[in-house]
Amino acid sequence: MASETRIAGILLACTVCVSVANAQNNDFSSVEVTAHHVAGNFYYLAGRGGNIGVLAGADGVVMVDTQFAPLTDKIMAAIAGITDADVRVVINTHVHGDHTGGNENLRALGLPVFAHDNVRIRMAKGVNGGAPSPSAAMPAATFSNEMHLYLNGENVRIFKVPPAHTDGDVYVYFPVSDVLHMGDVFRTTGYPLFDVGNGGSARGTIEALDVALALAGPNTKMVPGHGDVSTAADVREMRDMIAEVISRVVPLIEQGMTLEQVIAAAPTADLDERWGSPERFLPGLYESLAEAAR
Repeated sequence: MASETRIAGILLACTVCVSVANAQNNDFSSVEVTAHHVAGNFYYLAGRGGNIGVLAGADGVVMVDTQFAPLTDKIMAAIAGITDADVRVVINTHVHGDHTGGNENLRALGLPVFAHDNVRIRMAKGVNGGAPSPSAAMPAATFSNEMHLYLNGENVRIFKVPPAHTDGDVYVYFPVSDVLHMGDVFRTTGYPLFDVGNGGSARGTIEALDVALALAGPNTKMVPGHGDVSTAADVREMRDMIAEVISRVVPLIEQGMTLEQVIAAAPTADLDERWGSPERFLPGLYESLAEAAR
């Protein structure tokens, strides 16, 4: 029974990843990719999938994440609407297809794609049971802890954070523009998601959000993987919410409750109006906490 519950938890927690993979087959013809100015020379592009970061300048464009492959032409057109400069470097914040789906197209244009070591490792194995990514879609260069890019007057800092959404999460900080792209460690569209199958962790997410809060100044703009540009106060709200839910769920796990029983206990009932449905949040949180307790 415990084994069956654990498997059910993993499958439910990975629903987001399956949805992302299936989205590759959807009709993207009606998707509009729009540019939004954040601060300084930094913009983000909204379309379908993760927010794309764009640092524009005379040295060329630094691009953060690539959304889905069918959107590459629209993405490049949106960048051309911001600047005449060419894209020089592409960074992946983590492994999921709504952030890496355009990699192969961009690499075919001769652009280098950088990511954490674990992103390439997991793409090579196949994400959540899927087929391995072709070599042309994987990052061309990886790093273990931190790397820097010196472009457009910025010392762009790309650095690993504790396992949170996945175990390959990185933040990308633009100190002159004072913008932090957080990938899917942070989102404003609902509860956070912990992809335990790809090394995600509920407690690790708190640690990663603490890293962002320690870095942020009073005017730092936080770009989420999904949703609207935010402030440190918004990040802290999510961080404190996760901590509160953990404090509620851990005693239930210690009582021997299954995932189904925890869901039935509705530990987020008073939070759902603010954060939305916990349908994908609770399974990942449960599996992360249960795995740590084993």
